[in-house]
Amino acid sequence: MCLTRIVTIHTSLNSFRKKMGLLLLLIICHCAVNSIKTHSVSKPNIILLMADDLGIGDLGCYGNKTLRTPNIDRLAEEGVTLTQHIAAAPLCTPSRAAFLTGRYPIRSGMAAFSRVGVFLFSASSGGLPSEEITFSKLLKQKGYATALIGKWHLGMNCESSNDFCHHPRSHGFDYFYGLPVTNFRDCKPGQGSVFLKGVQKDLVIPVQITGIALVSLAVVQYIGLFKVPFKALGYFLLIITISLVVLIFFFYHFRQLNCFLMRDHRIIQQPLSYENLTQRLTKEAMKFIERNTDTPFLLFLSYLHVHTALYASENFKGKSKHGLYGDAVEEMDWSVGQVLDVLEKHQLGDKTLVYFTSDQGAHVEEISSAGEVHGGYNGIYKGGKSTNWEGGIRVPGLLRWPGVVQAGAYIDEPTSNMDIFPTIVKLAGAQLPSDRIIDGHDLLPLLQGEVTQSKHEFLFHYCNAYLNAVRWHPGNRWSSTISRKAGLHHT
Repeated sequence: MCLTRIVTIHTSLNSFRKKMGLLLLLIICHCAVNSIKTHSVSKPNIILLMADDLGIGDLGCYGNKTLRTPNIDRLAEEGVTLTQHIAAAPLCTPSRAAFLTGRYPIRSGMAAFSRVGVFLFSASSGGLPSEEITFSKLLKQKGYATALIGKWHLGMNCESSNDFCHHPRSHGFDYFYGLPVTNFRDCKPGQGSVFLKGVQKDLVIPVQITGIALVSLAVVQYIGLFKVPFKALGYFLLIITISLVVLIFFFYHFRQLNCFLMRDHRIIQQPLSYENLTQRLTKEAMKFIERNTDTPFLLFLSYLHVHTALYASENFKGKSKHGLYGDAVEEMDWSVGQVLDVLEKHQLGDKTLVYFTSDQGAHVEEISSAGEVHGGYNGIYKGGKSTNWEGGIRVPGLLRWPGVVQAGAYIDEPTSNMDIFPTIVKLAGAQLPSDRIIDGHDLLPLLQGEVTQSKHEFLFHYCNAYLNAVRWHPGNRWSSTISRKAGLHHT
């Protein structure tokens, strides 16, 4: 009897040990899985691809049937498509300031009160304030290698020609290769001038006033009401003549003064040459990735395409169905493919978050000196660049990160290009600034399906420093969907 009980107890103990061993194994596996998952979403490589003036309707993944964009479409197939992605401004400078800081440009002083809302000259003393915190600064502090390749357009110097207080290197980028300002028509011979048109328009009234003043002085002098000293009149005419000569000289030499390519703080090409320019930018991006295969990196590849002056290399010129604009779009798509290929080559695809967007909508009123339409297609949306109609601020938003974000998903929630700031800052393990308002929100919960509703209750739309419209996203009424559908849904 006692022996039977001892055997029974021994058997029970063995069974208990097996169950405890199995439970312990499950706990260890669970912890290991969580550890792997946590590792997979911490300190990934970040690649930010930004087009310039690209319309949301120019891409195949947003419904275009005639332009060929297989590599950009691949980002949509392997990642998430944001269907209501909004730029913080319809112009380059304020939109890019908001993108880098996660804040409306009105907060950083990057929204103009004048009619001209962007930087036009490399010698301008303004720029993104040094006290602003960019995502590149925060990621650099966390050990990331950081690079900006392409367009900057947020200022360069303050008090002198070489203090570089607004330069990309002063805002957290270890390496810069690109244009400190932007791609102007004036930079490409034969493409006309955006400045001459503005100057001609602005000079009409001053010239009329000057002419009337001179005629009036001549009449007064002739009828003898009072005498005008010829010396004073001569000085006046001399000042007018010198001003016109300086103005003509400046625009004649505009390419040499304002259109140049830099590597870090050094000018390496002046004036800028468009020959194989996209290939050069792409090569720089690929070399940066290859230099940092063992280090977390942030690459901001800021394309000159498809801002005017339009250009394309010989391999793409005349190949699309949409003229030079289409050629430029397809060349940019090729560049995106090269970046994705180098990630695959070094087995970095699963460790890298790739984001593609445009700084604002396409310019629908851009006409070349030859009368050609050089703007893009904003789909069903009214307006375009420089307007706060939907066509000016609705932009592509594609995010790919295999194994972390949903593949082939569409998110029909309002999101902003300012959301990239908190998203990648948190992924890098950095803290969001607590001394200022950050207007963007972390996208990762939305991308992973953990939540189905955007945190943006309101989105404010400014034209320069003036509020034009407010987008309201009422939480209890808005239809929130994350779908795997072929069509797009707009609210």
